[in-house]
Amino acid sequence: MFRQLTAAALMTLGLCGASLAQDPKAAGAAPAAPAVATPVVPVAGTAGVQSANIFQIGPDADADPNYAKQTNGERAKVQPGNNAPVWRQVGGGVTGFSSLPKSEAPEAGNLIQPFVQYPGSRYTTAGEAWRQVRNNWLIPYGGALLLIVLGAIGLFYWRVGMIKLHGKPTGRKIERFTPFERSAHWANAGAFSILAISGLVMAFGQFLLLPIMGHTLFGWLAYVLKNAHNFAGPVFAVSLVIVIITFIRDNLPAKGDMNWLLKGGGMFSEHELKSGRFNAGEKVVFWGGVFVLGLVVVASGMVLNKLVPGLVYERSTMQIAHMVHSVSNILMLVMFMGHIYLGFATEGAIEGMKTGYVDETWAREHHELWYDDVKSGRIPAQRSPQPVPGPTVQV
Repeated sequence: MFRQLTAAALMTLGLCGASLAQDPKAAGAAPAAPAVATPVVPVAGTAGVQSANIFQIGPDADADPNYAKQTNGERAKVQPGNNAPVWRQVGGGVTGFSSLPKSEAPEAGNLIQPFVQYPGSRYTTAGEAWRQVRNNWLIPYGGALLLIVLGAIGLFYWRVGMIKLHGKPTGRKIERFTPFERSAHWANAGAFSILAISGLVMAFGQFLLLPIMGHTLFGWLAYVLKNAHNFAGPVFAVSLVIVIITFIRDNLPAKGDMNWLLKGGGMFSEHELKSGRFNAGEKVVFWGGVFVLGLVVVASGMVLNKLVPGLVYERSTMQIAHMVHSVSNILMLVMFMGHIYLGFATEGAIEGMKTGYVDETWAREHHELWYDDVKSGRIPAQRSPQPVPGPTVQV
C-alpha cells in the first residue's frame, strides 16, 4: 500500500511539474516539449523501474550516462512521474507563464531562483545560498558578538562597579536637556527597545525559545512581536531624524576629542577628562550608531516593507536588504548596549534624562567644559528648576 501511494504521489507531482510551460516569448527560450501522461504502474516487490535520478535537481544530477539520451516519452514510460528535466529548468531560472502583472510581481513566472555556487558547498539555488548565509554566518557570529559585548559589560561592572561622583552634590541644578529633547530621546529609545526585543526573538527565537515554548506558543509570540516590530519601525524612523537634527550641533568634532578617546576618557583614573556637552565617546555613538547605522537600518527596513517608490522588489533585492538590515542592527545594538549601561551605571546620568536637570557637581566632573560655558553664560541653560508655587492661604 505504501509503495502504491508513493507512486501515485510521484505521478501527481509529475503532472503538476509538466504544466509549468516555458514562456515562448522569453529571450533564447525554446518551446517546452509536451508532457506525456502515463498510467501509474503499481510497484510491488521488485517490479517496476527505480532510478536514483528521480527529482534530482542540479548541474551534476545525472549519474546515469544513458539518462540524457532518453526522450521525454521514453523517460515517462520507464520512470513514471519523473519530471526532473522540467524542475531542472525551473531551478535554472526559466521564466514561465503567470497571471500576475509584471509591475507588481516581476519574478512571478520564476518559481525558483537560479543555481549559484555557494562557497564551501555544492551547487544550490540563490534562495538556499541566502538561507545558508543567514543561518551559518549572521546568526552564529552575530549572536557571539552580542554575548561577547554583554560579557565585557558584565566584567567591567564587576571590576569597576557604579561610576559615582567624587564630590558631594551641591543641590544646585543645571538644565541639561529640554522637554523637547527628552521627548525625542524617549520616543526613539522606546521604539528601539521594541524593535530590538522583537528582532532578537525573530532572529534567535527558533534556536533558543522554540524548544522550550513549543510551536504554538512561540508562533503566537512571534506573530505579536512581528506586528509590534512593524508598528514601532515608523516611530523609530521619525524620532531618529528628530534626534539627529536636535543633537547634531553638540556632537560636532571638537578639540580634545581624540585625546579623550586615546585615554578612555579617564574612566579608570580619579578624574574624567574635560569635555563639552557630549564627550568623544558619546559622539562616536551618535555618528556611528545613530547617524550611520540608524539611517542604514531605516533605509533597509523601508526596502523590506516595500516603501521605497520606484524600486523593483525582486527576491535578490529583498535578500540583500535583509542581510544589510541584520548586520547593521547587530552593530547598532552592540553600540547602544554600552550607551545604555553607562546611562544607568553613571550616578546622576539617568536623572538628567528623566527630569532634565543634573547637579552642578555632576556637570563639573563629567562635562567640565560645558559646565564652564553654562556658568559664563555662553550656553543658555537654566541654572536651577523654577520653584513650584504652593497654595495661597488666606487669613
